[in-house]
Amino acid sequence: MMDSQEAFSQFSLTLINKFDCVYYVNADTDNYINLTPIKILESTGFPFYGDDFYTDAIKHIQKCVHPDDLGIIKKLFNKKLIIKRLENKDFHTEVYRLIIDNKITHMRHTEFLTLDKSNIIICMENIEKAFQEKEAQKKSLESAERMARFDQLTGVRNKNAFQEYSEIINKKIKKQKGFQFAVTLCDMNNLKLINDTQGHSSGDESIQRTSRMICNIFKHSPVFRIGGDEFVIIIDSQDYNKRDELLKALRDESLANKLSRSGPVVASGMAVYDPKVDDSFSEVFKRADKLMYKNKQELKKSTQYQSYSNLESVEEEITPERKRALDKLFDALYTVSGGGYLYLNDMRYDFSRWSLPLVDDFNMDSEYMYHADKYWQEHIHPDDMQAYKEVIKEIFASPSAEMKPLTYRSRRADGTYAVLSTRGFVITSAEGRPEYFGGIIISH
Repeated sequence: MMDSQEAFSQFSLTLINKFDCVYYVNADTDNYINLTPIKILESTGFPFYGDDFYTDAIKHIQKCVHPDDLGIIKKLFNKKLIIKRLENKDFHTEVYRLIIDNKITHMRHTEFLTLDKSNIIICMENIEKAFQEKEAQKKSLESAERMARFDQLTGVRNKNAFQEYSEIINKKIKKQKGFQFAVTLCDMNNLKLINDTQGHSSGDESIQRTSRMICNIFKHSPVFRIGGDEFVIIIDSQDYNKRDELLKALRDESLANKLSRSGPVVASGMAVYDPKVDDSFSEVFKRADKLMYKNKQELKKSTQYQSYSNLESVEEEITPERKRALDKLFDALYTVSGGGYLYLNDMRYDFSRWSLPLVDDFNMDSEYMYHADKYWQEHIHPDDMQAYKEVIKEIFASPSAEMKPLTYRSRRADGTYAVLSTRGFVITSAEGRPEYFGGIIISH
């Protein structure tokens, strides 16, 4: 049979292998010995052995304990509280933080009694590595959960988030008297046509523009993309009292875009929750859906005409065939550009297409413009105008040459100046006649 000394040695070895630091404390006298000194406590001067473990522990560990965890330390190294904690359970464990070399280290404290209750065993374990791994897993999980609720293309919430939010609304309907909300359903027009004729990159850009237009109008309401071209706005906060005004703004902008062919066209319908007739969120949603389709029919009946920025000064309007060709070339340029602002001009009609970020950042009139260079020059810093004009003159004097890199300043929408670098090109016809002028503008 194993004697008590051998059993003690094996037990101690087990603890030493598992923990960074093991203190044996006599339950009666409070004297102690440290079986495996922990390096992290060396700077505190904590003795390896002594006559009063609890006093020494508080004295030395509080030198490096995190200020917010000092109360934990005082409870952990209190003899009466330890005995009380271990009355009805085999062990007790708790985590606290130390600050060593200005870095936080998480420690796990574990305490238990020997079988004969003659000794209290206090074990300390550096769990910083495990803690960091757990935090990384937590952040990864939170990121994954967030990704699962947000649409990657537009950045608004997705269908999963919409379903969760609708359940929250249903609970509020049942529990909160006087709860108010409205649902606006939006459907983007002509997405399939854009994808088929201009490519999916143009379709994606149109979806992004639609999302941005909706979010700019409904600034205080959650927006969800629940399908390829379908968006839902749930209005239950600051926007609720202005809901009719906001819906009108959305419809006015959509109609203006349809008439000018210069932006997204969105059919929309809004329904307001009525506690007298609505038992669930879905009933309000269905009414909004019907009103959206009604608005879609109204948009189809609206008068159509081609209108672009500054059309009144145009001698000859661009043909539909030339505009489609311009869009195809622009999409190709967008695909290979690798970033930056893009522009492309049909030189026969002096009709240009500009990338949306450029339009937004520099407050240009439209994505499509006649005589766009005239309006772009209004943004250029006066001190850089001469150099800009000389490079433009040079490229048109020799259309086969690539435009030299040009750096200049241009005024943003907020009035500040951006430093831009431009590299342009001219595309000529088979007969050598200049047809298109375009390029990429990089902001520094």
